[in-house]
Amino acid sequence: MKSLTRLDSSIETLRNIACQGGFVVRRRWGDKVKMTESARKGSSLYKTGSIGEEVRRIQERLRKSEIYRGPIDGLFCGGTEAAVKIFQGMEGLGIDGVVGPRTWKALFNEDCPSSSLAGRPLEYRCLALTGSFETGAALPDCFAGLSGDFDGQGISFGVLQWNFGQGSLQPLLKRMCSEYQETAEALFHQNYGELISALNGSRSVQMAFARSIQNPNRRTVNEPWRGMFKALGRSDEFQKIEVDAANALFNAARRLCSDYGLWSERGMALMFDIKSQNGSISSAVKARINSGFQGLPGSLSDEERELERLKIVANCRAEAAKARWVEDVRARKLCIANGGGKVHGI
Repeated sequence: MKSLTRLDSSIETLRNIACQGGFVVRRRWGDKVKMTESARKGSSLYKTGSIGEEVRRIQERLRKSEIYRGPIDGLFCGGTEAAVKIFQGMEGLGIDGVVGPRTWKALFNEDCPSSSLAGRPLEYRCLALTGSFETGAALPDCFAGLSGDFDGQGISFGVLQWNFGQGSLQPLLKRMCSEYQETAEALFHQNYGELISALNGSRSVQMAFARSIQNPNRRTVNEPWRGMFKALGRSDEFQKIEVDAANALFNAARRLCSDYGLWSERGMALMFDIKSQNGSISSAVKARINSGFQGLPGSLSDEERELERLKIVANCRAEAAKARWVEDVRARKLCIANGGGKVHGI
């Protein structure tokens, strides 16, 4: 049976983000967890599907050695793996395309760090996972999803696409400018005053501002505003604001976990994604889920039972989606439940 220690779901392939984020089936979602000394000192492995700043460093180092010619995007894909294998062969290391402690030491002459997601609060990791599905982007860009007025909402931004039209984005931006003014001013430069004026105006003023900074035909945000908003979403300060703004969904996900007897962090990740993407679980779906639970054999271990319950929830909720989206929703939910799989054919 595949180890349930970590959920292998990446941001680019949607198979490995939670592996780095540490969605552990053995770990209960209410537990207070601290990073172990071994994690801090280099127990991580970086391989196909891994994402983040550590992968970006690997790519930069391999490009400097003229081994890697792909993008520096923090996504560990086939090109990065091939370059790692070449490097390992040149250094007389075991050739497996995985950057573990020995390969990292050869690359940087330092101990291998833990993932940039390791040690983050569960809420942050859940939001990053859902953001990866929604944006298809690696950390930190999964917090910086940005779209224009294609849906009449002016500008939508962040993991949960808070927007001007519904008035959900303005409070986040106002908090950023109030609590982290120095950072906000640095990010928006000479345009900071224009942003403040819009935020202090009426809803019609705010919508006019949102539409004035984007292409009316393509409905995409123009530069330099696009780059400034992207930088905002990458900042630690605004990511904290996003996590706080999603608090109601986190609480709802916790209630769902309690309702269905799900105790693992992976269960919390699944329920948060359901609340974010699908909104709810109807009474009819709940009945099918509970019926599936009752059919599970009594011989299963706690972890095996949890995994089977996650798959039942994933399948039942997917089958309640509109016909054209059933398999898409199923793939996404089972990717979380199983700890691997394909989403959008990837």
